[in-house]
Amino acid sequence: MKAVTWQGKRKISVETVPDPEIEEPTDAIVRITSTAICGSDLHLYELFGPFLDAGDILGHEPMGVVVEVGADVTGLAVGDRVVVPFNIACGHCFMCRSGLQSQCETTQVREHDSGAALFGYTKLYGQVPGGQAELLRVPLAEYNTVRVGTDLPDERYLFLSDILPTAWQGVEFAQVPEGGTLAVMGLGPVGQFAARIGVHRGYRVLAIDPVPERREMAERHGVDTFDLADDVIDRLRDLTDGRGADAVVDAVGLEAHGNPGTKFAQQAVGLLPDPLAQKVMDTAGMDRLAALHSAIDLVRRGGTVSISGVYAGDADLMPMKTLFDKQISLRMGQCNVKRWTDTLLPLVEDDADPFGVMDLVTHTVSLDEAPTLYETFQKKDDGCIKVVLKP
Repeated sequence: MKAVTWQGKRKISVETVPDPEIEEPTDAIVRITSTAICGSDLHLYELFGPFLDAGDILGHEPMGVVVEVGADVTGLAVGDRVVVPFNIACGHCFMCRSGLQSQCETTQVREHDSGAALFGYTKLYGQVPGGQAELLRVPLAEYNTVRVGTDLPDERYLFLSDILPTAWQGVEFAQVPEGGTLAVMGLGPVGQFAARIGVHRGYRVLAIDPVPERREMAERHGVDTFDLADDVIDRLRDLTDGRGADAVVDAVGLEAHGNPGTKFAQQAVGLLPDPLAQKVMDTAGMDRLAALHSAIDLVRRGGTVSISGVYAGDADLMPMKTLFDKQISLRMGQCNVKRWTDTLLPLVEDDADPFGVMDLVTHTVSLDEAPTLYETFQKKDDGCIKVVLKP
């Protein structure tokens, strides 16, 4: 089969690799019909090389049709159309029963003291072959698939794999009071959905992003947007009676604009041998925190900062005096996809399309064009906001 593989920093190639096979009786094989490039994939493209091997198959936002099932799979059949969540979870351990599927005790990657295994995402999360491919082996397949209908296009369902539940969880964690104000840092795919979910819930939504095309897209869905300017925090505070937003979702993460010193450190790590680079990334302050610090500045006293963007450093400097003095609550973490599926599935099937899932994809290309689109997405060229690959 063809698959998108990591070959080095900023080096992606489509290779012919062996077809996946049933390895456990609880597995299924899915023929991929659509798979997306996630903003998190760009961290692999740019930063996480020390935790990848050449030839690793990328991708954690796939859907398709079941073509084979293991002997113990009874709740899934060949021909079923499914979305595959990016978490790999068992569904029955303490964490899964608690709605914390991203911490699944069955698939935790204990070698790296990490949470549940993920598709297509580094040694830290199990180095499981990903879904930017023609075929995907799905472990524990009855739990790690979401059966969907056959009448609607893939794009109505595809984002249930990651970015829509990630945005939903981010807004849930934000604990915005009824009729309150939600600020969103970053209008990439997760930020787009977080802002739209806020509008859907009746919040006033203020969003910051430096890219005009992203702001224009959000404005189509009732979001008030602002460029990333030096005075933007003061402007938003003025719009909220001088207090700041009730809650802020940070949908940016570790590669935020700003923090030039940390950006240099991120680039320098890429020059180290992998074992040393892994140690540095595990223990150093490797995150560019401009977006997070801005969120802490923008949120009102007693408010909540909800972090959906990925962070990776264990020695980041945080403004503890400000957090304590402002009595700020922090919520964060890898999305627990299956926790939100039952809520979100009828909403994406709604004819009204309340989250505008059909107004997100800017580029739909073949699998063979993935290397070019990784670069386009990373550089934010050509109005690129969301890429879907069609194997």
